[in-house]
Order: sequence, then structure tokens, then C-alpha cells
Amino acid sequence: MKLQSLRALLAAVETGSLRNAARKLGVSQPALTKAIRELELELGAPLLLRSNTGVATTAQGRVLVERAKTVERELAAAVDQIRQLSGEMVGSLHVAAVPLALMLLVPEALRTFSASYPGIRLRIDEELYMAQLTRLRAGEVDVCVGPVPVGLPAGELVIEPLMPIQMVVVAGKYSQHAKATSLAELADARWVFTGTSADAGYAKHLFAENGLPVPKASAVVNSTLGLVALISGGDFVGLMPRQIAVHPTAAAYMRLVPVQEGPLLAEMAAMTRPESALVPAVRHFIAHLSRAAHHFGGLEVMG
Repeated sequence: MKLQSLRALLAAVETGSLRNAARKLGVSQPALTKAIRELELELGAPLLLRSNTGVATTAQGRVLVERAKTVERELAAAVDQIRQLSGEMVGSLHVAAVPLALMLLVPEALRTFSASYPGIRLRIDEELYMAQLTRLRAGEVDVCVGPVPVGLPAGELVIEPLMPIQMVVVAGKYSQHAKATSLAELADARWVFTGTSADAGYAKHLFAENGLPVPKASAVVNSTLGLVALISGGDFVGLMPRQIAVHPTAAAYMRLVPVQEGPLLAEMAAMTRPESALVPAVRHFIAHLSRAAHHFGGLEVMG
């Protein structure tokens, strides 16, 4: 199976047509069509459905496309790593981080890292709830910066502790729930869960940790703006890091709810796959994150 044929398939799927794919790769359309046809003959299965409006993948094609994306991503990473090990600090680094890390640690780490390694292209994505670590496990990101998930298998990831986190209960500034003194009083409140589904979220862990039934999720969000908007304007209750909750921008619209159970404690860390931890750019970026955490007081910040 030729790499060039796989790239032809990927280009056809990404552009939606054989003509556009050929233009993207700088080859003739007959040459690109031949490359994809060779793949189909080799596998004994159709990979693309062709029509007047373009191309779409068959079920077999979708399987190969997903695997081909991984192959291309891994090859690009290998090239970057080889060049970095040779002393040439070039390539790209993809980081996913929770809002608190984006607010406190990432800007300082980016400032010092980019000054030291201007040849590394950085991409930063916000992740509100990353307990599944799906993109890290799939190799779609190089580093995740956020709370260490509960029950993470030992040795699966390389973890660099950065700072502790306090996830506090918050409600709208004039909400009836703002004066609650226990989680039990909030059992029937309209809770906002952060995550990918109603089965995920920090609130679930807080209630379970205190031996209480998990409340029903009235809304599920995966963005900081959505969380703040619902809590401040919709009489919802939720959890967010203390530093964000007391920040003037958020504090103008919400209050910390003084529940006797206290906050949910977690640990902010930089997480990466073992093979990625060997990449010089990844190692250096995590070192800059650690220095940023120290700059902001590290373990004392949340004390």
C-alpha cells in the first residue's frame, strides 16, 4: 500500500472531489484516480462513491481514511521528532487545555516557550472537561493540561503535576440557590454538567464523593461561555475553578455557594502519551508549563 495512494484518498475526501484533490496534490486527475483505484483493487473493496456532485466514502473507505489520517499524523510527528533530536527545533505542537490553565499557565508558558523555540508552531484548543482524554489517546493532541481523571490506569500516560484545583459550587448572583449551605439543598436545583454527556461532569464526582445521589443534569455544556451564561442568567447551578469564579468578569454575575461539604479537589497536570514524552518539543513545553505554575505560586496558589 503506497503512501502516495493514501494521500490521494485523503485529499479526495477532504476536498470532496477528484478534481480538487488533484489540484491540491499538484498531480493530474487521471493519476490521482489511478492511485485510488489501485487501493481499491489491492483491498478488494470500493472506497469512494462517485457522483456528479463529488465523492463520498463507502463504509470500507471510512475505515481506511481514519487509519490513513493516523498514519499521516504519525509520520509528520516522526519527521518533527527526528529533526528536533538533530538539534533543529522545528515542527508543530498541539495542546488542549482547560479554561483555568488557559487563564493562568498557558499564556506564560507560551511566552517563554515561543521565545526559546520560535520554529515550533503551536495550536491551542480549549477543553472544558477532558476526563475521557479521547483526543490525547487518539494522538490528535500532543499535550493535555487539566485535572487528572479519576481512575486513570497507571502508566498509561506520563503525568507532570502542576497545581491543585478547587472546583467550587456557583449560582447566579441573585439565585435562590446562592444561599444554600449544603449539597442536599441543591439536589433539586437545575444543574449544569460540563462534559460530553449527562453522565460526565465534575458535579457527579462531588456528589458521589460525599455519598449523595447525583442530581439530574438539566443542561450539558462544553464551553466556558456556555457555563457562565447559563449560571448567570438561567438560575442554574454548576461547578467551576475558584479562580475563574472569583474573577471580576464572572463574579459580577455569580456567587460561590457556601456548601459545608467544601469544594471538589483535583490536580492540574500536563499529560502526554509515553511516546510523545520523548519528543523534545513536548518535553520543553511541559518544562515551561512547570515554570509557569511555579511563577503563579504553584501549590500555594490554591492553599
